[in-house]
Amino acid sequence: MADVGLVDVSLRDGNQSLWGAAGLRTAHVLQVAPLLERVGFRALDYSSSTAMGMLVRTHRENPWDLFRRTRRLMPTTKLQFIGTGFRFISWQNSHPETMQLVYDRLVEAGIDRVVVLDPMHDMDAARATARRLKRAGVDEVVGALTFTISAVHDDAFYIDLARQMRECPDIDRVYVKDPAGILTAERARTLLPAIKAELRDVPLELHSHATIGLSPLTYSIAPELGVEVVQTGCGVLGNGSSLPEVRRTVANLREMGHHVDIDDRALGLACDFFGRLAAAEELPAGRPQDFDAAFLHHQIAGGVMTTTRRQLREIGMEDRFESLIEEVGRVRTELGYPIMVTPFPQMVVSQALFNVMGERYANVPDQVIRYVLGSFGRPTTPIDPSVQDRILDRPRARELAAEPDPPSPSELRRHFGAAISDEELLLRAHMPAEQVDAMLAAGPAPDH
Repeated sequence: MADVGLVDVSLRDGNQSLWGAAGLRTAHVLQVAPLLERVGFRALDYSSSTAMGMLVRTHRENPWDLFRRTRRLMPTTKLQFIGTGFRFISWQNSHPETMQLVYDRLVEAGIDRVVVLDPMHDMDAARATARRLKRAGVDEVVGALTFTISAVHDDAFYIDLARQMRECPDIDRVYVKDPAGILTAERARTLLPAIKAELRDVPLELHSHATIGLSPLTYSIAPELGVEVVQTGCGVLGNGSSLPEVRRTVANLREMGHHVDIDDRALGLACDFFGRLAAAEELPAGRPQDFDAAFLHHQIAGGVMTTTRRQLREIGMEDRFESLIEEVGRVRTELGYPIMVTPFPQMVVSQALFNVMGERYANVPDQVIRYVLGSFGRPTTPIDPSVQDRILDRPRARELAAEPDPPSPSELRRHFGAAISDEELLLRAHMPAEQVDAMLAAGPAPDH
């Protein structure tokens, strides 16, 4: 039997999946941090540029300040940041030197573990990001193998990626990331041992959402397949479109004969904290989900699905939902099977919605045009030539192709002035000025 570690996702992925990334404020994080420190988690899935932007936009609170204050309360637990490596907060790509500045500031603020999530599995880009992270002083760089189902994403595909990550000197650990929660126990029995065999001594973790109820069972067998760490949510911030609930996961693993070394009392208190918060703020609690085979086809994560249904209601097309889901699968195939992880679900669903509202590809969002232009990297398989021609043969595509390169930090300095800090500079460069102004005017966030 195995020793199994835990990574808690409550503060980042749980909050994003169930509470729209807006449920937790600085005071909440600082209140629960001492409890989370006592539990004995391997790490916390702590923040992302999306979470940073939401904290500024929604609560007028400074994320850099939150990072430092959390680190003081959690001196030993690793704090994880997740990013694509090519953008920060905004949807536009950032200059490589700007991304280096981001990583430098993250480390200074207390981040010591970063996930390299290249949504295209572009290993050249992933290696470049890992080098920048190590240059910044990140202690633990985690490479993401993002799981999906398609005509090309077979076990051999992931085994080759695992080999490349093992050979990268700047990647310390690897995790299988299953954002749609579609990794079945049957597929796990072939995929996970093969990945682990290729990784050799590189530790393997598993991050699988509970969206259709598959991941709790997959977690229960994961340690016997080579997984050393599983990622879970605390209490109300587990299950649903989040990840498996931690207490049930721990009970299942122990029942299977595995050892999970945590402080159960501190874990219970942390789960109780989030439960009281959900009740006080009228926030939804994650619930165990029924199996829904349609997810194996469209692979739309819970948050995007909720937004899509709302949009259809608002435009009086709720009866077209099934047609939209069918179109999502078709668009994804035509675009070369992008994995349905941010930013691609939003792009694919938006394009599918335009397609069912009128002539296919008559209207194309800017982000889809940028995708076809290669702004997000190389697609896993070539884009359908007729679709590619249709998208690029329009004036807007030529305008976007002629966009200037992203500004370097020195150019940003010339624009925003030399007096402000690097942290403020990065926020101003990627967010509307009025939102940053409002955050600064609000002053430091209270502890409680």
